[in-house]
Amino acid sequence: MKKYLIVFLISMVPLIELRGAIPYAVGFGLPILPSLGVALLGNMLPVPFIFLFARKVLEWGKDKKYIGGFFSWCLEKGEKGGRKLEAKAGAGLYVALMLFVGIPVPGTGAWTGTLAASILDMDFKKSIIFILLGLLLAAVIMLLASLGVFGAINLVK
Repeated sequence: MKKYLIVFLISMVPLIELRGAIPYAVGFGLPILPSLGVALLGNMLPVPFIFLFARKVLEWGKDKKYIGGFFSWCLEKGEKGGRKLEAKAGAGLYVALMLFVGIPVPGTGAWTGTLAASILDMDFKKSIIFILLGLLLAAVIMLLASLGVFGAINLVK
């Protein structure tokens, strides 16, 4: 149970998310399906709060003495991600959001994608659905990569 809690908590951490939680679960030999479910749940839990409140909190804090730099950086990252999505997607904005969240490269993921969707004033329900689809894509990619890496390590032993 403790390792599942760790998977859950890792998947909630910005920039790490389920991209770090799934390799952890595979590396420690946890059953795949429950691990994926826990990682998806942990990664999705903050999404509605980020969508509804993060922009407001970041706008409020961007000019504060101690937190202003970090809050400004977060806003800039979300705005940059949102502009990229809009420029590349056109009418396929939600599919672009799904791919942005789903392709596991640094700086993408549910946190950044949700902030971008919020900044772009995208529809809440559609955004949540496409972010979840993106997380499912990322989970499959990370699972396959993790099984390959850890499988290769086991062959070397």
